[in-house]
Amino acid sequence: MTKIFEKTSVSLIASTESETLPASPDMQTIGAALLTAALLLPGVVKAETPPEHASLSLKYLNYEEKQAGLKRITANSPSLSLITPLGADWSMDATLTSDDVSGASPRYHTAISGASRMNDQRTAGDVAFTRYFPRASLTVGAAYSTEHDYESRALSATGNFSSEDKNTTWTVGLGGSHDRINPTNLIVKNETKKTISIMAGVTQILTAEDIAQLTLSHSRGEGYFSDPYKALDRRPRERNQTTLLARWNHHFLGTGGTGRFSYRYYSDTYDVKAHTLTAEYVQPFSQGWTITPSLRVYSQSAASFYFDPVYDAQLGAPFPPGYQFASTQPSSADQRLSGFGALTVGFKLSKQLTSDWTVDIKLENYEQRGSWRLFHKGSPGLAALKAQSIQLGISKQW
Repeated sequence: MTKIFEKTSVSLIASTESETLPASPDMQTIGAALLTAALLLPGVVKAETPPEHASLSLKYLNYEEKQAGLKRITANSPSLSLITPLGADWSMDATLTSDDVSGASPRYHTAISGASRMNDQRTAGDVAFTRYFPRASLTVGAAYSTEHDYESRALSATGNFSSEDKNTTWTVGLGGSHDRINPTNLIVKNETKKTISIMAGVTQILTAEDIAQLTLSHSRGEGYFSDPYKALDRRPRERNQTTLLARWNHHFLGTGGTGRFSYRYYSDTYDVKAHTLTAEYVQPFSQGWTITPSLRVYSQSAASFYFDPVYDAQLGAPFPPGYQFASTQPSSADQRLSGFGALTVGFKLSKQLTSDWTVDIKLENYEQRGSWRLFHKGSPGLAALKAQSIQLGISKQW
């Protein structure tokens, strides 16, 4: 039953919508993404024994983001992952990633100028060690990310405890991150951001074909959350976030495939509320082939201090109506904090070449519009945003 859930990687080019293709690279959220990845590193259902084989995987991701006929962002990201047993009671899981990001990042809303061109290189790594017990496991992990203007460190610990019949597994986690920000425009110097996160969940085997999980996580952050490269971007120095995630996987005996369904509710003290519905179907075929189509629907409300692209009659763009100079009130024209809906369609094809080698390719297409929101007021006046990604992978176990 432990194979029903597939480990999900967390994009290190993260946005408020952390489970989809990002609205655009937001280096201010990398620390939170690393922390989330570290907390989830042991997987959804943790076995009470180390993996039987070591596995080495090489992935390459290409991501392109477009808006109003303009190619905004291009990212190329190779990564290398290793999972290996360490003796009878231990295992190690480590990943090394390098991101090359280039393009035009909007100064405010969807406005782009030649001066907004950027090119950045980021290197990130994480490692986790797991100790196994008869009906439990304990994982401790660390993550580190660095680029020319941002540095992030994270630590985490996660424990899994199973019932005597092993049909129920409880999970608790604790993590913390510390980020340092030094933008090239010198708006701030040696600013920091600290985040503490806790997580609790339960996984229940319902039948021979069904498994369900409920996870609640909460994080408290303080420090510098503003985007130093965007005009008039001034955000509160505290941000608390709560996420509720429900998953249900069902194995279809008639086809041999597995459906994976999830609902995620997110809210924070910026007044952003988001809903994510995800469905994917994993269908194996003969000769080692597997296909996995997926669909993700997302909707979020705007932050309380976000302002739509309507500008002051005298001052013009990018100043909001009634803008007062030297004001300390929070404000932002960042599209990622607007109210919008998004749709992601994906397809993954994998092939087991031999008992040791596996290759795969994954395609995703993402589109975001203010008018597509489902439960909240959308943000008018923003150009639709589209993105495509392709990921190639090869794995070897021994």
